[in-house]
Amino acid sequence: MSGTLYVVATPIGHLGDISERALATLRQADLIAAEDTRHCQQLLNHYGISTPVTALHDHNERARVDGILDRLRAGSDVALVSDAGTPLINDPGFLLVRAAHEAGIRVSPVPGPCAAIAALSAAGLATDRFAFEGFPPRTSSARRRFFEGLRDEPRTLVFYESCHRLLPCLEDLAATFPPQRRLVIAKELTKVHERFIISEVAGAALRFRDHPDRLKGEFVLVLEGAPRDKTGLSAEQRRVLDLLLEECSLKTAVSLAEKITGARKKLLYQAALERQKPGT
Repeated sequence: MSGTLYVVATPIGHLGDISERALATLRQADLIAAEDTRHCQQLLNHYGISTPVTALHDHNERARVDGILDRLRAGSDVALVSDAGTPLINDPGFLLVRAAHEAGIRVSPVPGPCAAIAALSAAGLATDRFAFEGFPPRTSSARRRFFEGLRDEPRTLVFYESCHRLLPCLEDLAATFPPQRRLVIAKELTKVHERFIISEVAGAALRFRDHPDRLKGEFVLVLEGAPRDKTGLSAEQRRVLDLLLEECSLKTAVSLAEKITGARKKLLYQAALERQKPGT
């Protein structure tokens, strides 16, 4: 019988956040595939774990997948870990996990810390619907285009950003999104200098430009989604529906808008009927 690929979440800062099951899995595994072997070894040493470790990161994952699959097929259990948090959430491991599924090998998650979810849970913004967008593009022009595509997104948006690009990223947010849109900047989550900076898009950059000492650590940005109209649709969903109604029947426009925007059919139908009332 083949072994199991365990996807193991590890602490994002505070070592006490690792679960008993995660520790047991790391101890019992035959091999740990780690994004950074040195970083992983520090965690293992802290808990007295001696399981062998091999590197699996963005630059070697494609070349290492077949070898790890061979180990799994031979009956070995492999634990996949990233530098911090849950593997594959803006971290390596996707190719390995997909290949394991395709090979009929069991993949089992060992859940735990995730910086995006930790920030969202404590930001004080809507959590019923959200979109994780990872790291924005590196250059300002690409970043602004990226943000422009999200300006009318009604879900709460979650981004990661490095300390080196945080200030220009905040400046590009201010140049793209409405100035009053609420923004929460979570710094150094679960660590000694953890802090939540509550702001609006327009003033966020000033919080760091005037205090350069704050530009240290790791950051998660949680941005309020675009407001919905009285029908419950976002501005973009309403725009698509209006364009389709100009060219199609109500039934066809609603059906196409549902497929294009993902909005609920009931909301689209109500909005279409509202639009057809005299004086609207």
